[in-house]
Amino acid sequence: MAIISLEPYLHVRTAKNPVYAPVGNKLSFIADYTGLPQVWELDRGEAWPAQLSFTKDSITLVKYVNGTSNLIIGMDVGGNEKQQLYLLKKDSTLIDLTNSPEHVHVYGGSSPDGKWIAWSSNRRNPSYLDIYIQNLETMEIRLVYSENGMFAAVKWSPDGKSLLIQKTNSALDNNLGLLDLSTGVLNWVTEHAGEASFKNAHFNKDGDHIYLLSNKDREFFGLALINLQTKHFVWLELGEWDFENLEMNKDKNKLAFTINEGGISKGVILDLKTSYLYTWKTPIGVISNLKFSPDNQKLAYVFNGPAYPPDIWELDLRTIQAERLTYVSRTPALNERLIEPELITFHSFDKLQIPAFYYQPKNPTKKQPVVLYIHGGPESQSRAVYNPILQYLLNIGYAVCTPNVRGSTGYGKTYTHLDDVRKRMDAVQDLVYLVEWLKVNRNIDFEKISIMGGSYGGFMVLASITHFPKYWSAAIDIVGISSIKTFLKTTSPWRKKQREAEYGTIEGDGEFFDRIDPLNHTDRITSPLLVLHGENDARVPIKEAEQMVNKLKERNHPVEFIRFGDEGHHFEKLKNKITAYTEIVQFLKRYIGN
Repeated sequence: MAIISLEPYLHVRTAKNPVYAPVGNKLSFIADYTGLPQVWELDRGEAWPAQLSFTKDSITLVKYVNGTSNLIIGMDVGGNEKQQLYLLKKDSTLIDLTNSPEHVHVYGGSSPDGKWIAWSSNRRNPSYLDIYIQNLETMEIRLVYSENGMFAAVKWSPDGKSLLIQKTNSALDNNLGLLDLSTGVLNWVTEHAGEASFKNAHFNKDGDHIYLLSNKDREFFGLALINLQTKHFVWLELGEWDFENLEMNKDKNKLAFTINEGGISKGVILDLKTSYLYTWKTPIGVISNLKFSPDNQKLAYVFNGPAYPPDIWELDLRTIQAERLTYVSRTPALNERLIEPELITFHSFDKLQIPAFYYQPKNPTKKQPVVLYIHGGPESQSRAVYNPILQYLLNIGYAVCTPNVRGSTGYGKTYTHLDDVRKRMDAVQDLVYLVEWLKVNRNIDFEKISIMGGSYGGFMVLASITHFPKYWSAAIDIVGISSIKTFLKTTSPWRKKQREAEYGTIEGDGEFFDRIDPLNHTDRITSPLLVLHGENDARVPIKEAEQMVNKLKERNHPVEFIRFGDEGHHFEKLKNKITAYTEIVQFLKRYIGN
């Protein structure tokens, strides 16, 4: 099969966030048909979706206002993550609701009568999120809960008199409580000892119970029911993998969720009347954004697999047959070219078993150069999804491996905490042992091993090339952390406390940071480095890239730096993706060939 250019891989469009209109046979979603994520509407009577929003910045959120055809959309400026909320009317009129561009706004849903919305914001203090409600007719904004902490509105109660709210203690620990909007009284309902998370909560019809996912007192997320009066907690379904994406239908008699089996999704429907569980077939990939239709006969979702870029699918709940609704990602030039991975495992220095996805180029004729691609987070997971740059590298003869080193989610609480604070470098050692495993078990070229990662994955790249320099022929750092110490000083105030729970604090762990921070060991780097970063990055400020690049330039080390003035922590605009990924490919060709 002849090699094709990078362009078709980058021009693959994606669809996400499907939401059914409360009335009519319509479904809205976010897609980047135009090169910029916008809101589109699919009417079953029409052959092609219609564009509803026409903004200069990316749409980050879309939700219908209950009982209306109006939409709430979210948007930030140039990826700065200071999301503002807008009311998008049927005629595409856009009304600014929050109008506070210096602050973050996290949407919390519309009231049952569609007159109010809830959101949280750091307006009072940059370090904390308080809860507000806003009237969509008068635009009145009310502060309904304020405390020094990270709070978010989860759901309105069925009677509209209360809000289910969440307090985030760390990325892996939270509480849910019921806030009475007339009295301001907050009643916590998820009391627990030790770390636990409670997510994807849904009220039953009477509003006296909630269904949710939790990992309270266990390694993995299961399905549970909580009585809001007695706080009695009951498990309904459990497994040996995490349950994800819980959704409930309008009639309150069906639940849908997914099971994350080592980075691959399985979809599940639970009939609450019969307790019957059933699933449906999908290719290798990840199911997300589950949404029941108002008539309770369909289930929309996003399917994203290595060979199936993100599109919206719909499951008929009567026949249990899935149909692809959108063809946003359809690219005939890539037919038969996209490659699915195999799941491998290897043992690290302490005999811990580490999982990874390994992608093999089609019809290899010689030893291949290999690219290790490291996920961010660190409390995240490499999943079996479409990635344009990885698929293109496979097309031109590179092997690709995406490991889930210790600290990744999806393998239980204990595994996720194995890289906390002073254990940080244990995860970096996992990468070394992966390379050694690949040398023995796969047909790779030992002299052409490169490493690439974004965000925390960028830190892993920089830590690898400073602490274990002999293994790497080239390295690519995308919006990465070069010093945990300087990162904690400059990241957004409302994110800092959550990050400290994972990384440690400057006061208590500063000396350890000094020992491991890549910025302090640039003299050890032997591989050429490519750095890419967005100037508007609120999570990992661009200073992290600049200080690393400057140090390497001082010693005339091969380093290339591309900065994007109109991007943040994620590269959203097509023109910037083309620039970034083209340079990644050229960089790898220059230094390790193919």
